Amino acid sequence: MEKSEIIVGLDIGTTKIAIMVGRKNEFGKIEILGTGKSDSLGVMRGVVSNIDKTVQAIKLAVDEASAKSGVDIKVVHVGIAGQHIKSFQHRGIRTRQSLDQEISQEDINLLVEDMHKLVMLPGEEIIHAIPQEYIIDNEQGIKDPVGMSGIRLEANFHIVTGHMAAANNIKKCIEKAGLQLAGLTLEPIASSDAVLSDEEKEAGVALVDIGGGTTDIAIFHDNILRHTAVIPFGGNVITEDIKEGCKIIHKQAEMLKIKFGSALASENQENEIVSIPGLKGREPREISVRNLANIIQARMEEIIEHVLYEIKNSGYEKKLGAGIVVTGGGAMLKHIKQLIEYVTGMDVRVGLPNEHLAKSTDDITSPLFSTGVGLVIHGLNESEKGQAKIVKADNGVRDTTNPKKGGFFEKLFSSGKKFFDEDTDGNN
Repeated sequence: MEKSEIIVGLDIGTTKIAIMVGRKNEFGKIEILGTGKSDSLGVMRGVVSNIDKTVQAIKLAVDEASAKSGVDIKVVHVGIAGQHIKSFQHRGIRTRQSLDQEISQEDINLLVEDMHKLVMLPGEEIIHAIPQEYIIDNEQGIKDPVGMSGIRLEANFHIVTGHMAAANNIKKCIEKAGLQLAGLTLEPIASSDAVLSDEEKEAGVALVDIGGGTTDIAIFHDNILRHTAVIPFGGNVITEDIKEGCKIIHKQAEMLKIKFGSALASENQENEIVSIPGLKGREPREISVRNLANIIQARMEEIIEHVLYEIKNSGYEKKLGAGIVVTGGGAMLKHIKQLIEYVTGMDVRVGLPNEHLAKSTDDITSPLFSTGVGLVIHGLNESEKGQAKIVKADNGVRDTTNPKKGGFFEKLFSSGKKFFDEDTDGNN
């Protein structure tokens, strides 16, 4: 097996912008070539609220990832989240012309394309149309119809929709940063690609990605995505609670949460005290670690209650043999596993994005980067299935000794007429 093309995943989060540059190696494992990270100042609850600040942060992360990986980043696969995300079930039908011809991947792609033409409410668009199971000439429960014969091809779809304005703002940021958008992927779907095993997806599992602005949920059973949801609360709400409760500034509250925060108050000693420097010559402020944990636990329990509601709402509460996998920045909070087990009564593990990686290093396998790694995996899978949109520019490895090698000029002269054909066709 040869090494695959290079894919770039861009996670536009509420607290950070993270970029992962990766490809599949000859053994089919994901090889991360470089990463980039910057503070996100223009995003609120998973939605772009300031285009200029977001563009600035994207450029910083791109420059860092480009320098580390030696890749000229042109095309990116981007995650989307936010309160506006909704999902529903729908059945699609396609009548084929010939019984003799086998069902091909192209037939499935055409069926998925038909789903994207569904009429939505004004201002909404379809982000994903994910086949769950297929029906061929009334034969139900088929997971992979490629190679089978049949006239009537049906599929049950999980449709994910979002606001056009939110998607357009992301596209605008990507274009202003001098990049091209290969596709938008719902963030919990990307995260699940990075942290869940096939066995967990088969047994039934709820992925809970606790980010800065949102908590994303994806529920799998029998290797099929059954339910997705986005809750508009995350780690930033906890930081705000600490800021208000301890009467300190935001930066100090965030530092307290990361260094001394715990999701279970009972696990902390009464007499543990943290001293915070006072503002402008004022006395230092002393804060009890137990009180800090009480503030965190109260808000964390509220988030978990919302998660539990979504799990019950999906109808799969009793079918999650693998329980809950928690990931994202919120999964780094001490005792988070114990609190979720206590509130839900389910098995819980912290998910690290090392499920499909060739080699694991601490800076990549932090739960913080689950979405970024997942976007690379999702982009590679789409590329293999031929579902990725056609793009004019590629992510090419730069040769530092010859700046033009692997760049625009080489493509222009090596592609010959084909390059101009593609350009005049208007594919993008």
